[in-house]
Amino acid sequence: MATIVALLRRFRADSGAELVEFALVFPLLLLVVLGIVDFGFLFQEYEVVTNAAREGARIAILPEYQNPATVGANVTTRVNQYLSLTGLDPALATVSVSPPTLVPIGTSCVTTYAITVTYPHAFSFVTGIVGYFGGTFGSSTLTATSTMRAEGIAGTCS
Repeated sequence: MATIVALLRRFRADSGAELVEFALVFPLLLLVVLGIVDFGFLFQEYEVVTNAAREGARIAILPEYQNPATVGANVTTRVNQYLSLTGLDPALATVSVSPPTLVPIGTSCVTTYAITVTYPHAFSFVTGIVGYFGGTFGSSTLTATSTMRAEGIAGTCS
């Protein structure tokens, strides 16, 4: 009888339960914490892409850069400069310059330029952790568009 009681006490012991619980919860905790870090990087890159689109739009609206033959090259150059100064690879970015658009304001019209910048973002931490659970987590494409009106006096609508 004493051996049965000792055996039952041995099976009721809680030693090692915390280690098992930690082993079950740790991957999920790691996913949450590193997911927050990964989405922080995503947000930082999105802000850089948005500011790069603004920089490109600012170049497009300046009177000295409004030559239709060179405005696209000037905008792309400025966007690539901004991206490289902030640590992103300008070779991965796509810059598109929309043709100037006339916007009526009363009896006059102003010219606007829209610049769109796209940039791929690869998740670095979340992809590896989700793989342990059998899932996949791909990349995301960041897109930002900035529209500004050209400097100068409003002209007539044509």
